[in-house]
Amino acid sequence: MSEKTLYVISVAAERAGMHAQTLRTYDRLGLVTPERTSGGGRRYSDRDIKLLRRIQELSQEDGVNLAGIKAIIELTEECDRLREERDELAHELQSLRARQGQPRGELVHVPRSTSVVMWKPRRRRADD
Repeated sequence: MSEKTLYVISVAAERAGMHAQTLRTYDRLGLVTPERTSGGGRRYSDRDIKLLRRIQELSQEDGVNLAGIKAIIELTEECDRLREERDELAHELQSLRARQGQPRGELVHVPRSTSVVMWKPRRRRADD
């Protein structure tokens, strides 16, 4: 298992090209949710920094407001989740199709019979 690199807010802000206060604001608005230490300190991953850069691009270059950016982020995450689910279902379908032609048990010969069998259910006793 590989450890992922986490950055304190000042380093993350520098790497993303923003002020630390901007990162706090984005956290408060739910745009970026960094991990927290037991003392409450924010720790940003490379993925968080990439997202911060994307937020900056949407805001400054494309003129999208923060509410719009939040909607874009949420929809992007939902699309990613749905893609993963689709891939899992496709794999499961492929597996089912591969097993479809395989017998599901032991095949045995059943002799042909012309006898008729009458079945009557047993009557229940009063103490059952």
